Amino acid sequence: MAFVALTSPFLGGIADFSGKRKRLLFVYTILCVLSVASFSFLQKGMIFEGFILILLANIGLEGGLVFYNSFLPEITVREYQGRVSAWGYAIGYAGSILSLLIALPLIKRGLYNETWIMVSIFFAAFSLPAFLFLPSDKSTDLTLVSSAKHGSRYLWNTFKDIWKQKELRRFLIGFLIYEDGVNTIIIFSSIFAATTIGFNPKELIGLYMIVQVTALSGAFAMARPIDLWGPKKVVIVSLLLWSSVSLLSFFIYVKVYFWIVAIVAGLGLGTVQAASRAFFAQFIPSGHESAYFGVYSLVGKSSAVAGPLVFGGLSYAFGSQRPAILAVSAFFIIGLVIIRGVKGGGPNIERG
Repeated sequence: MAFVALTSPFLGGIADFSGKRKRLLFVYTILCVLSVASFSFLQKGMIFEGFILILLANIGLEGGLVFYNSFLPEITVREYQGRVSAWGYAIGYAGSILSLLIALPLIKRGLYNETWIMVSIFFAAFSLPAFLFLPSDKSTDLTLVSSAKHGSRYLWNTFKDIWKQKELRRFLIGFLIYEDGVNTIIIFSSIFAATTIGFNPKELIGLYMIVQVTALSGAFAMARPIDLWGPKKVVIVSLLLWSSVSLLSFFIYVKVYFWIVAIVAGLGLGTVQAASRAFFAQFIPSGHESAYFGVYSLVGKSSAVAGPLVFGGLSYAFGSQRPAILAVSAFFIIGLVIIRGVKGGGPNIERG
């Protein structure tokens, strides 16, 4: 994850200069697909090999998302960026639900190697529409080596340009903070549910499914409001939902109530991801999509640092995860306050 975070802006600069954005997306996708398929060859005790394959799979997935996200301003007009962003996330959650439903029968029968093959084929198959229908690469006279040299200088200029833009700088700081809270909840939610609330493995799978279904629903439900109300308002609403997740989790001792919290978390998850991407897209000048989304990826991937440290430290200090889950709400509240002060993120379309 750290490798992807540090290289994302650089790769974005190369893509903008070389015009080979779609080709790079293809390379990273193939890396992920082949790495996941290779999991099927792992044997007991092959820890190092497994670690390398996990690393390569994550580099392929997260690196590819930099180029994938950068197509958003190009494939739709500004008036529809919010809903297209939301539809993309919603369909992604539908895919995660479908893949899990296909994988569960294989897992129950102990066919773990076949499961990895299925996942890699699933990923490859549903990547095809992107390669078939996304805009073609732009032809340039620059080689990848020349693009890398230009991209390095361009990257530094991009960082300087972003830092000079007060509102964009403020948005990224707010995004860094509240995304840290979101990632912390995602990382520790199953641990909290199992050790503090008492969920068993079967119930945890059901909990995961509930979050995916409600995230899908939230993304679809807020698709039009992101454009009509503006992504800023939708981000604020979603952060209020996330704050309530942390606060309510502190008081919950009964499983049935935690299911309700999972529904709220899912709604907030699908909404905040789609709205944040649409919000950021409003700041991007034409022709700089890959580099800017590279920085966006850098910030997003760097956001799971303080939250886990706070959660782990408080859990250890108090001997309970309840104070830790409560403290995470501070990330959402601080992020909300910062985002409220950002000028921008208004409606993409006029009311009418």
